[in-house]
Amino acid sequence: MLSSETYNKIFDQVVETYHRTDDVDTPITNPYDEGTLPYFLYLKCWIDAVQWHLEDIIRDPGIDPAEALKLKRRIDKSNQDRTDVVEMLDSYFLDRFKDVTRLPGATINTESPAWAIDRLSILALKIYHMRIEAGRTDVTDTHRDTCRAKLDILLQQRRDLSEAIDTLLDDIARGKKYMKVYRQMKMYNDPNLNPILYNRK
Repeated sequence: MLSSETYNKIFDQVVETYHRTDDVDTPITNPYDEGTLPYFLYLKCWIDAVQWHLEDIIRDPGIDPAEALKLKRRIDKSNQDRTDVVEMLDSYFLDRFKDVTRLPGATINTESPAWAIDRLSILALKIYHMRIEAGRTDVTDTHRDTCRAKLDILLQQRRDLSEAIDTLLDDIARGKKYMKVYRQMKMYNDPNLNPILYNRK
């Protein structure tokens, strides 16, 4: 099974590929076979990369309100897509470990493997952009020093999280931990559960 080292390589690949155009409307070209773990990892990080930049754009104080509303709708859709892909990843891991015999005293983790990997994807973007900030020449030394210190922390965070994910997956494979996935039952996107939407009927 793939390790966090491979996850990080795929995430860095996505971030580098996205920034060749740095355009939120650039279509994704996923190089991995559909349905495989690398395919879902690439898709997940691409969604994150586009949304990262949508979040930047919508914070422009001079943005046209009508355009801001369109962007907000797009960000909402992106959040749902992100959640859907995380749940696809968890489905992959559930299937991968379905025949593992749980050991006596096995415990559950605070989050599923896929939600931990979700944070690893976001870290790839944070590291990329903080590295840019740390190298800018149009800012003060204080700005660069502050960003370099933050970059060091982000890199350490990625190392720690990567190790924790590898340990979690190994513990699940050995039966020392087990997975229990609670699907994200978001109500505001469901026309049957959001009162603003169902009261319009």
